[in-house]
Amino acid sequence: MRSKPLALTLIVIALAGAGWWWKGRSTSDGAAAAASAPASGASGTAKGAPQLVGVWRAQKQDVPVSIEASGTVVALATVDLRAQTTSTVRELLIKDGDMVRRGQPLFRFDDRADRANLDKARAQLARDRASLNDLERQLKRSEELKSQGFVAQNAVDTALSNVEAARALIQSDEAAVQAAQVSLSYNEVRAPFAGRAGQLNVVPGTLVQANAAALPLVSIAQLHPIGVGFVVPETQLSAVLAATRGSKAEGLEAQVLMPGARGAKAADEAIKGRVTFVDNLVDANTGTLRLKAEFGNDKLALWPGQYVRVRMVLRTLKDAVVVPQAAIIQRGNERSVYIVGPDKTAVQKIVQTRYPFGELIVVEGVEAGDQIVLDGKQNLRPGVPLKTQPASLNPAAASARAASATASGASK
Repeated sequence: MRSKPLALTLIVIALAGAGWWWKGRSTSDGAAAAASAPASGASGTAKGAPQLVGVWRAQKQDVPVSIEASGTVVALATVDLRAQTTSTVRELLIKDGDMVRRGQPLFRFDDRADRANLDKARAQLARDRASLNDLERQLKRSEELKSQGFVAQNAVDTALSNVEAARALIQSDEAAVQAAQVSLSYNEVRAPFAGRAGQLNVVPGTLVQANAAALPLVSIAQLHPIGVGFVVPETQLSAVLAATRGSKAEGLEAQVLMPGARGAKAADEAIKGRVTFVDNLVDANTGTLRLKAEFGNDKLALWPGQYVRVRMVLRTLKDAVVVPQAAIIQRGNERSVYIVGPDKTAVQKIVQTRYPFGELIVVEGVEAGDQIVLDGKQNLRPGVPLKTQPASLNPAAASARAASATASGASK
């Protein structure tokens, strides 16, 4: 009888242990399921979340097609002034670097000897004119006497010959006076055209001579207008010839890009002129074609010998669609961009690139107003939902401006 209660007790204990074990297993399985459920839910949420990208709207504008080249500023006219007579410098009428006008006196030499020669020539002319007057009177008397039969014809002929000789002498004297005047004019040197004088090489009292190898008195360079010489590769020959053919040659625009100017500022500050010369041959040694452009240079921003960048506008693309060059995706020979579709998803479009300029490029295959993905396109796939924000063509500058604005706000 004692063994039966003991058996019942053991059965009860076994049933209680089994219940405890089953309860613990159910609890651990529920916790695991609860832990796995949020994870799978989070995964599903991440897969459908829109990707943040920076976009730039495609624009339609007129785009000038141009060639840029390195050029050197050259004066359209430069002259070295030298003396045309042997004398000494009496007076300097300009200083180093002065701006001079056309016909302005620059130097005066000692002209006493030339003035004396001019006076002597004039006196000789006056004496020979008096002799001519006397010979003309003698001819008139000879003709009167011949008519009365008092002298022979040979006397009249002799008087006429003397008069003609005297008249020829008068012409010689007049030429001598003109030569003396020319010699006297060499004692004053005038500017042949408007420009800027260089360094003077003489001082009052300096002996000057009429010698082409002598040191010039001064050099004058024309600064307004002024020219810029530059070269373009022969690969651009057909484009240049097409732009300069016929009446379009006079309207071919050239611009000098000022140092430090970038983007739209460069176009606004550029000095505008026109192409005046295209060489008649291509340099076989360098494979380049020489050109020259002429600029007004009213503000004297260009200086002879200065190294500049020249932009020559060949034609203009009307109503061209432009996008940032950074938005172009290259895969082999294929070019494409991502745009934001109507349903706010990524749409890849194949484009044809036409003409790059600055940070932009002319393309075909997209429409003006399309939102072009500029930032964040690296990991995009077609159909990915997108969240957009405006993008800057120059992210570094935009970041600097944002940091500056943040710092300014913090200081306030």
